[in-house]
Amino acid sequence: MEFKDYYQVLGVVKTASAEEIKKAYRKLARKFHPDVSKEPDAELRMQEINEAKAVLSDPEKRLAYDQLAQQYHSGQDFQPPPNWDAGFEFSGRGFEEADLGEFSDFFANLFGHGGRQRAEGRGYKIRGDDRHAKVVIDLEDAYLGATRSITLHAPQVDAHGRLSSKKHTLNVRIPKGVKAGQHIRLSGQGNPGISGGPAGDLFLEIHFTPNPRYRIEGRDIYQTVPVTPWEAALGGSIETPTPSGVVKLKVPAGSQSGRRLRLKGRGIPGAAPGDLYVELEVVLPPADSDKARQLYEAMAQELAFDPRQSKGG
Repeated sequence: MEFKDYYQVLGVVKTASAEEIKKAYRKLARKFHPDVSKEPDAELRMQEINEAKAVLSDPEKRLAYDQLAQQYHSGQDFQPPPNWDAGFEFSGRGFEEADLGEFSDFFANLFGHGGRQRAEGRGYKIRGDDRHAKVVIDLEDAYLGATRSITLHAPQVDAHGRLSSKKHTLNVRIPKGVKAGQHIRLSGQGNPGISGGPAGDLFLEIHFTPNPRYRIEGRDIYQTVPVTPWEAALGGSIETPTPSGVVKLKVPAGSQSGRRLRLKGRGIPGAAPGDLYVELEVVLPPADSDKARQLYEAMAQELAFDPRQSKGG
């Protein structure tokens, strides 16, 4: 997938005002609309133009896209970085699948869950739109619960249509046992209501900070723990850090790399807590001294062990 420079598509500078973006879109639409254009690639160009307008004319999408675009150029191989849009607020519930079909994979990967959709109301007082934002927390917060100061970005457009970022900070209580993908609801923190209607809510979608030590699946946690050859062969007790603290672990004698040990209930807490799965990785000491080489040579002679033969090789 290639990165798309939406400013380049519309032929505007990155500081273009909302009015300048609108004018550029209208000019290009008159040239490339399939109903009137004789250009051979009119349909594809019009799709790109519509896509660029959908992002750059929406202050919420544009603000998040601008931060991402600082690191990429048009045509560059691209995969969205993990949690690239964390901390940016979006209104509504997102795009429907049918709407996403009108745009490229690039657009769908970025904004498939962050569209703008007005809330409908009955009567004179109308409830404000809900807002959504992705936040990233440490895995340990899900084990213990925590109160975190979270800074969110919302778009602000001045009288001349120039876009800027408005930050606001919230103290958010992270409940014990929260899972990735779960939403924390902050009542009344969404868009204000109309004609005295109640404000919408702010929903914070939880994601975990990437940690090379752990893999998370629902409430279950997976981690790899290195052990020495003698610990694996003879068995023994070892200590290893986990998200809930250091635990003592019994390594069964005769263990091999890849053996998985289950620590029941040591996953993310909950009414039905997850489990912690420890996968053993046998790590060999280096033969970087005369003594070490002598020990390896003695093992080779006395054990006469051929792992390939044991596998039928």
